[in-house]
Amino acid sequence: MQFEEIGNMAGKTLMLLPGTCCDWQTNFGTVISELAEKYHLICVNYDGFDGSDDIFPDMITVTEKIENYIRENHYGRLDGAIGSSLGSSFVGQLVMRKNVHIDHAIFGSPDLDQSGKVAAKLQSMLVVPLLTSFTKSEKKRNKTKEKLKSFFLMNDETAEKFMSCFSKFNPESIKNEYYTDLLTHLEDDIEVEHTRAHFIYANKMGEKYLKRYKKYFHDPDIREFDMQHEQWLFGEKEYSEPVLNAIDEFMDVAV
Repeated sequence: MQFEEIGNMAGKTLMLLPGTCCDWQTNFGTVISELAEKYHLICVNYDGFDGSDDIFPDMITVTEKIENYIRENHYGRLDGAIGSSLGSSFVGQLVMRKNVHIDHAIFGSPDLDQSGKVAAKLQSMLVVPLLTSFTKSEKKRNKTKEKLKSFFLMNDETAEKFMSCFSKFNPESIKNEYYTDLLTHLEDDIEVEHTRAHFIYANKMGEKYLKRYKKYFHDPDIREFDMQHEQWLFGEKEYSEPVLNAIDEFMDVAV
């Protein structure tokens, strides 16, 4: 795994945990400079997504490695951690397991899907090929790229970065990441003293996700934004600036 610490080293600590099939450089690339001005960033790339030949093992093994890093390098405590999509599953586990402490647990419009082994296997058989098959031909690649630009309003440069990110990782790592995320469950009504759970709710995802946030965490701080899943990370200032302001507000809340 790779942990890189950058930004304002006198600022509050904020761990960045990327989503499915992503490294932090791509996932947070459009907002990293703004975050680095204020925060001491701890940027994480998981096994299998860190440029090494390692294969992503499972969510809990990686969670344990993140916990060990926080204990060994930050006395077991962070001011904040933000997870993008699947990265929010790690944030949830770090809070629920209580092996380290996070003041501000920030969830970036996650789906927080959970299932049993049979359903997880079936979903993986359907979804993982979709995440990897577009690299088989230039026609499929261009079609997928145009869909990203249309659905998420990405510009060409950002869409190209995400396409390159998806195509450079081992399909076995992608499968393990997606499959074990579905099997890594959260408890209901999680509440930890001196920890606040904050959610970036992208309302175009649908209200069922809003209900999940309220189910898994006790009295969460939810901010609603009129956007698609993680659209604030795809390069458009009209989406990124309000979310960045919300993150600053989250990080200043008393816990």
